[in-house]
Amino acid sequence: MMTRTSTAGAFLLGAILISSVSAAAKVSGELRKWHKVTITFDGPSGLSEKSNPNPFEDYRLDVTFTQGPKKYVVPGYYAADGNAAESSADSGNKWMVHFAPSATGTWSWSASFRKGSKVAIRGGGTPDSSINGMSGQINIGATNKSGRDNRGKGLLEVVKGKHHLRWAETGEYFMKMGADSPENFLAYNDFDNTPNEGGRRKSWAPHLKHFKGGNTWKGGKGKGILGAIAYLAGKGMNVQSMLTMNIKGDDKNVYPYVSSSDFTRFDVSKLAQWERVMEYMDEMGMYIHIKLQERENDRMFDRDERTLYHRELIARFSHHLALNWNIGEENTNILKDQISFSIEVNDLDPYDHHIVIHSHPGDLMEMYTSLLDYAGSGRRFPYTGFSLQSGNPESVYRQIRMFMD
Repeated sequence: MMTRTSTAGAFLLGAILISSVSAAAKVSGELRKWHKVTITFDGPSGLSEKSNPNPFEDYRLDVTFTQGPKKYVVPGYYAADGNAAESSADSGNKWMVHFAPSATGTWSWSASFRKGSKVAIRGGGTPDSSINGMSGQINIGATNKSGRDNRGKGLLEVVKGKHHLRWAETGEYFMKMGADSPENFLAYNDFDNTPNEGGRRKSWAPHLKHFKGGNTWKGGKGKGILGAIAYLAGKGMNVQSMLTMNIKGDDKNVYPYVSSSDFTRFDVSKLAQWERVMEYMDEMGMYIHIKLQERENDRMFDRDERTLYHRELIARFSHHLALNWNIGEENTNILKDQISFSIEVNDLDPYDHHIVIHSHPGDLMEMYTSLLDYAGSGRRFPYTGFSLQSGNPESVYRQIRMFMD
């Protein structure tokens, strides 16, 4: 988590400059303000999605980016061969971190890489010299994007005392308008290891004609879902919501894991393919509404499994500029857990993204009243909004006004 300060003192660069890095680290991406910058490291050999030690639990990569008083501690992740969206690799020695720089000029970075039983969850461990201690600098120029592209607008930030999110670069306020369904948006034929339980997996074939090019994988996969995003953007919409885990839920086909029964092993290639879609959403000016769980599975994880899940998704996707973390759809967790989950997400997320929670219409009053009472107690309360579901569209304004007041 970071407390942001003014970027007025950062010196500007008219062009992308070279970056200074350690020999075993590779910087890629457009080195521009708000654009995705990736550092790829060579880590220990012999690791895979199924290896022991477990690369997801038993290693921990954190990269600290600094510029003057600005500091972001960004979690990294195991990336197999570093090109898994194309190769479907499940093994390799690559580790990655993504960063969205909030200012032009020179940023310094340093890597912490530790190993030990469940170090990704509980911390501790011992340094692993393959990556630990590496450092370097990257030189960031101004964004060259405009129009709908989120990279020309900056990070979408929560503004204290205001009811709308605001773009950090332009200062414009954001009015959310778009699709809250299908919740199984990521149940898609072209993603690796995505089952088709109940015949609910999608081809997105009607949107092939809307595909505008770019961001595909494996020689042209992804055109349908990318076409769906282009279609929504073309209609003036600016958001799409999605569950990232619906094991035991209504669909059962979306999850970030190698299997639906082991919550400690992530599917590296599938997540890299999800990232291709989210990158395209940034380009098309779309807000990514991530629902972390749903009613049917919101008590499924133990504590360690939930922390690992939060950390992996934040490591892979928190660099996106217009994003919120929805702690649960039609949520049934007790208040203590609703608070602790939000604190964990807030602590892991280097960009302080919007955090919301979603109620079932029948639970609306009880859940939100309890949360607002807690917020008024003076204790830490990371939620910055509610995701209100109503069975009656005509009541939405009244309900929103009631909770605002």
